[in-house]
Amino acid sequence: MNDLSLVRNFSIIAHIDHGKSTLADRMMELTHTVEDRKMKEQLLDSMDLERERGITIKAHPVTMKYKAKDGNIYTFNLIDTPGHVDFSYEVSRSLQACEGAILVVDAAQGVEAQTVSNTYLANDNGLDIIPVLNKIEMPNADVDEVSQQIEDILAIEATDALQISAKKGIGIEAVLEAVVERFKPPEPAKDQFTRALVFDSKYDAFRGVVVYMRLFSGALKAGDKVRVMSTGEDYEIKEVGIFTPEMNKCKILEEGSVGYVIANIKDASEIQIGDTLTLAKLPAPDALPGFKEIHPMVFSGIYPVETSDYEKLGASMDKLRLNDASFSYQAESSIALGFGFRCGFLGLLHMEIIMERLRREFNLDIISSYPNVEYRVVLKNGDVQEVDNPMYLPDPTMIEHIEEPMINATIICPTDYLGDMMALIMDRRGSIVKTDSIDGHRVMLTCHMPLNEVLIDFYDKLKTLSRGYASMDYEYANYQPSELVRMDVMIHGEVVDAFSSIVHRSKAEFRGRQMCKSLLDVIPRQAFAVALQAAVNGKIIARETIRAYRKDVTAKCYGGDISRKRKLLERQKEGKKKLKAIGKVNIPQEAFIAVLKTNNQ
Repeated sequence: MNDLSLVRNFSIIAHIDHGKSTLADRMMELTHTVEDRKMKEQLLDSMDLERERGITIKAHPVTMKYKAKDGNIYTFNLIDTPGHVDFSYEVSRSLQACEGAILVVDAAQGVEAQTVSNTYLANDNGLDIIPVLNKIEMPNADVDEVSQQIEDILAIEATDALQISAKKGIGIEAVLEAVVERFKPPEPAKDQFTRALVFDSKYDAFRGVVVYMRLFSGALKAGDKVRVMSTGEDYEIKEVGIFTPEMNKCKILEEGSVGYVIANIKDASEIQIGDTLTLAKLPAPDALPGFKEIHPMVFSGIYPVETSDYEKLGASMDKLRLNDASFSYQAESSIALGFGFRCGFLGLLHMEIIMERLRREFNLDIISSYPNVEYRVVLKNGDVQEVDNPMYLPDPTMIEHIEEPMINATIICPTDYLGDMMALIMDRRGSIVKTDSIDGHRVMLTCHMPLNEVLIDFYDKLKTLSRGYASMDYEYANYQPSELVRMDVMIHGEVVDAFSSIVHRSKAEFRGRQMCKSLLDVIPRQAFAVALQAAVNGKIIARETIRAYRKDVTAKCYGGDISRKRKLLERQKEGKKKLKAIGKVNIPQEAFIAVLKTNNQ
């Protein structure tokens, strides 16, 4: 029987780049979880994309055995979490499978925006928090100052904050001892029913769905029949095991443990993250509290370059959704791009990662339409429509007003760049609610702004203006009426639906000019002049013209009567006129990418 007093389930939370994955590496080394020959930097970041970008995208569980100073051998179930704002849903799910959280703060950079939001998440889940100051070996580390910030901003007692260097391996044993002493063990179950919370899952081509779960009560072993409580479907378990950090098969998973279950679940749609697993022969009367429903914030169309890949794209998205519950999609079609899917994401980095995973893991060639947020359209007859695709915006004469989603953003930046930050927020139609001084040289701005303005390049601009020192976190606020219009882009008189976007009236003309200019550079010249136009409600607000190729039809005429040359030029003119009337312009894939990047100019 599993002795619960010797089990600790905890998570590591922090802002991006504060050293979560490196600390996890040192813990695995010290507990001899991984052989030295297999050890490498950021071992838990197993996805190629994570290693390339140096960020954690998925939460990674690992089970370690640690012999403490009191002589007992403890089982540590650690979940390493992402730090980027787009993946905070991964963090919230991981925290629900834990009793404690190690909060890592960079001793050189101090408390950042994501540190604040992750601490709130941990507090909401009622977790014990151990503050850890990392990178104390850095010449610009200021332990006293950062400890003060932890107390002032996060309201956490920092007198007993641990000082470590994950890179150099200093103070790691103290962290492991603190986990034993300060985190409470899992609570014993109040009844004898088996309940396991599904906090993640992935699709294996050979074995079907692999379910990651935390067992709150009871036990699971191979041969047991389990029931998924949301659907009532029963499955037979083929294998159970723990993560070390590879999947390691074991005989039984007992109460309090974190591990995986492989049952005969063939289809990705048969299980949802947040589901409860229970034994079929003795089902639990009630499910565990799942996770709050996640709402996508950014919408974009994803289309296969080859139309024959449509089915494959659908199946691939199905498998990706299993591994990423915050990603949603539904089928749609576009005149310019053919059949594809309307996808919902938590943010732009999330969208970028999903597209990159589709390209790499499923070998697909895809393009996306311009990202949009979900608008609320109030019609004159009182009806309310939710619109995430500009093409579905009702006729302007029927619209009473359009509301757009707003966010509450927290920006932490050095005092020197305060003026630039305020100007950037104002430029993006935002308003500053309050400013708080963190210490002598940093301020925390709280502002209210439209999500649409943050979408494309706000984060890049923020980093550029602050020389990389500012950090930002945001949460969804509410909807507000706004003067929004649909802007269409016409190529050779035809509206290209993939380029349509909903913009604020004050920015429509500037945006239209930008789009026409970027298309001018990427659409190849034709034998006839091609007009690129941006229009709002049928009124042209910007135009560029792609000049026609001119073949020299008079090259063979030398000397002689001028009327012969005129005749040839007239014939060429007639031909171009006819070609212009029936000619079609093929839009290259680069054009779609260029329009996406227009805002970055």
